[in-house]
Amino acid sequence: MLLLTGCAFSCVNTTSPSGHDRAKSNSASGSPLQYANPFMGTAPLTDPKTIGYAPPEGWRGVWAGLVFPGSSLPNAMVQLSPITEFHTGAGYDYEDSVIYAFAHTNKGHWNLCHLPVLPVSRAATPDSYFSRFAKSTEKASPGFYGVTLQDYGVQVELTSTLRCGFHRYRYRQPDNRSIVFKLAQSNERVTNWSIEKAGAAAVQGFQETGRQTVFFYGELSENLRDVEVQGQGTKDGLAVVHLPGGSKPVELRIGISFVSVQNARQNLEQEIGRRSFEQVRRQAEKTWEELLSKVEVKGGTPKQKQMFYSCLYRSFLWPALRSDLNGEFRDVKGDVVKADFNYYTEPSLWDTYRNKDLLIGMLTPQVATDVIKSMQDVGHKTGFLPTFFHGDHAAALISGSYQRGITNFDVQDVYRLMLRNANLEGGARPHIAEYLQKGYISTTPVSNPEVETKDKAGVSKTLEYAFDDYAVAQLANILKDTATYRVMMARSKNYRNVFDPATKFMRGRLADGSWVKPFDPQYPYYEYMYREANAWQVSFFAPHDMPGLIALYGGPQAFEAKLDSLFTVPWNPKHIARNVSGFIGQYCHGNQPDHETPFSYYFIGKPEKSQRRLDEIMDKFYGMGKDGLGYSGMDDAGEMSAWYVFSSTGLYPYSAADAKYLVSVPLFDEVRWKADNGRVFTVKKAGNSRTMTTIKVNGKAHSGYFVDHALFREGGRLEIATQ
Repeated sequence: MLLLTGCAFSCVNTTSPSGHDRAKSNSASGSPLQYANPFMGTAPLTDPKTIGYAPPEGWRGVWAGLVFPGSSLPNAMVQLSPITEFHTGAGYDYEDSVIYAFAHTNKGHWNLCHLPVLPVSRAATPDSYFSRFAKSTEKASPGFYGVTLQDYGVQVELTSTLRCGFHRYRYRQPDNRSIVFKLAQSNERVTNWSIEKAGAAAVQGFQETGRQTVFFYGELSENLRDVEVQGQGTKDGLAVVHLPGGSKPVELRIGISFVSVQNARQNLEQEIGRRSFEQVRRQAEKTWEELLSKVEVKGGTPKQKQMFYSCLYRSFLWPALRSDLNGEFRDVKGDVVKADFNYYTEPSLWDTYRNKDLLIGMLTPQVATDVIKSMQDVGHKTGFLPTFFHGDHAAALISGSYQRGITNFDVQDVYRLMLRNANLEGGARPHIAEYLQKGYISTTPVSNPEVETKDKAGVSKTLEYAFDDYAVAQLANILKDTATYRVMMARSKNYRNVFDPATKFMRGRLADGSWVKPFDPQYPYYEYMYREANAWQVSFFAPHDMPGLIALYGGPQAFEAKLDSLFTVPWNPKHIARNVSGFIGQYCHGNQPDHETPFSYYFIGKPEKSQRRLDEIMDKFYGMGKDGLGYSGMDDAGEMSAWYVFSSTGLYPYSAADAKYLVSVPLFDEVRWKADNGRVFTVKKAGNSRTMTTIKVNGKAHSGYFVDHALFREGGRLEIATQ
């Protein structure tokens, strides 16, 4: 395996941070681990040409990927990663040159980053415990992160298990060794914290951030001298664990829990115990290799392979585990409960329902099942299935997963909760009463609205609720609830109610039914009419009824002309919205609302035009910037990455609520998907062209561009001829 430094595709390193060759402890050549680069997506965008506008003064570029490079296992509780700046997306930007701590949780949404610790070799004031580092010393691979803290002369190596972090520190100064616990800091507001000595070589405590409390139990490889606590529980406090002199590496093993210190200790004892750093690291590598090897690609360029496996890796870091080894977790009400399934955080559904959540079900069906059961548990406690940020996409996730064979949950009970979401005010669908009454959600009349004008995002909600209604209808049909099926299918047509036939855009309507005026389809809003988008970017969204959408435009020819314009009308650089970036014309790949749109040409019989745009997007918006490590926008818990995984392999779940995939030309000559049941689905590309001519399924000519999920579950062969 190649240990990846932060540099781009052509720059790799085969030595460990300590300078020793790691070939013996790593997987054989050809392992997907040699391609997966945890630094991918960590670099911010600063070039106005790639952003689409010049960032205003005071902006630190744009958000780009907002991902972390540290150690984690798939969907783990622990994400052990460096913090280069608190209160930023993932606490890390590749361009930074100072490390403040190594935290034990991460997502990339300006939250978490709990339990920060930093090894030091000299005393300092509380606000000056940090260190510069050289990029040449920073290295990462799945399940490992390493760096040298220049100002303290400490070489840091990190690995992890599901619920534990494992630190190894090599101090250059053997007589001055300490570890700072920065428990007053995280990406969230810390309301209380505590740490105490728990034995000759152990510490324990907690960090409370209002929404949740993270407990920890840590063991050191040698007896500690004392624990110096400064301002216990205060916003400016910290703790310093002082160690005796010595030349051996210091190892710190930390178990965490969202339930109790006792559970954190049990997690540590059972997951790490007396195992060495190398043993834990090798197990982490093995875990990742087993997962990433479920999709094998042949052919393609080195850059494409590295991007593919980096994106596949990035797709499996969220949702995060919250159950302890004994089965206990804190539910949405804060109560400690015990269950026979693993409890996970809520998925980032506004983004990941499109692709990433389906990918989890395809490769790790037990995790997908437990995620649904976790959502069901939330539904029991609150009366509604959880959503995330916008829309009611639990419907698409659950309905689509059930059709794909994720069925080991109480579907009737979950369906009951889905219907509550779809019909009752005060839950997952804001303004549902208006939607049911009018068939759309109105826009408030505002003179001269701005990017950040507050409102209901009525157009986006109407479009998304219509799709969610379709998702509910599909499950209703399976469960033979014919009456509900008919009602929800009728509601799924509500997207038509915000289509303005005069302008051919999805447009805001006032409560009286009139259109919002004045109207600029290029102007982006965070929540006025549209959610983080402009009219161009939402006007092609009806993945459940593309023939109906095309008819609204006046037929295939008019639809094609409008779609062409989406990609050719230039973005106005005066239109600045921080999370809207990375443009081809008006199309924005840096945010999710129009991620299905490049495939739309398929529905008018022009797949070659879609393919040109797909290839342009994959080439232009992944591996961006001077270091080749940027994304065009937020990864959003893996959605941006999963888009690449599917698009590069020639299969995309165009409608997450249907168990079908749209076929395109893969970047690779062959792709092998390996199911848990041992079946293999092979996608084979013939020819070197990017224009698809014929499709065969299991040796027989296939009409149409969609293939069924049964190929993944039962195995089979898809052949794509190009010319």
